[in-house]
Amino acid sequence: MEYTKVICFPEPDSEINREILTAQMGELGFDSFSETDETVEAFIPSSAFSEELLQSESLKDNPLFNVRFQTEVIPGQNWNEVWEKNYFKPLLVENRCLIRAPFHADTPKAEYEIVIDPRMAFGTGNHETTYLMISAILQQDLQGKQVLDMGCGTGILGILASMRGAEKVTAIDIDEWAYNNTLENAEINYITNIDASLGDASLLGKHKFDVIYANIHRNILLQDLPVYASVMCRDAEIIMSGFYREDLPAISAKAEEAGLKPAGYEERNNWVAARFIR
Repeated sequence: MEYTKVICFPEPDSEINREILTAQMGELGFDSFSETDETVEAFIPSSAFSEELLQSESLKDNPLFNVRFQTEVIPGQNWNEVWEKNYFKPLLVENRCLIRAPFHADTPKAEYEIVIDPRMAFGTGNHETTYLMISAILQQDLQGKQVLDMGCGTGILGILASMRGAEKVTAIDIDEWAYNNTLENAEINYITNIDASLGDASLLGKHKFDVIYANIHRNILLQDLPVYASVMCRDAEIIMSGFYREDLPAISAKAEEAGLKPAGYEERNNWVAARFIR
């Protein structure tokens, strides 16, 4: 898949302005971000990008700062090289789960070690939402559980769930690269109980799950939450991330409307992972 990188120069540059800019770009469909000393870099599939996105009112009419843009196309075949050189660093989550790529050497030992060849799929632990989801999984009893990973990205959440004792993991992503990457990463980590599918929530049918992970854009969560709730077993739980603290009331209202009860949330740099039970 070909991606477009938009290099953003907020003026004046500050941490809060970067957070606002990242949130605005996320609302426009950008799905991955990184920062340099002077810029915020936002990534979006080229098929979803147009220059009109950068002319949106939310970006042009912000009273706090102005922003300049530069764009660069990253061909799919070059993404691994770009990622390896610039973005994916080994990460130790809660001193228990090490996430690394095959090219990383001299990494610390950990209770769980997950090797990820990320391609362009989302989910290496370096983003706050993935970190929050991994932290939550490390606290769960997953022995014998049926697990669903919606928007599986690299497959990292399903892989950890399997390592933690899940009986079966169903992994679904609408992106073909993510689907293939999940299969590859499951094989790299010797995981054999992940059933990956290419598609969306319409694939769920009459399946039932004990645990659901959904680390997806807030708009998709709001749209598909009733479907997720319909495939949850009695006393099942769902952990959702991919949204900001200010989005939590809307997510909670939709979850309660679907018959779910709030069971707490964790926050990291204004990103949230929220848990609900049936």
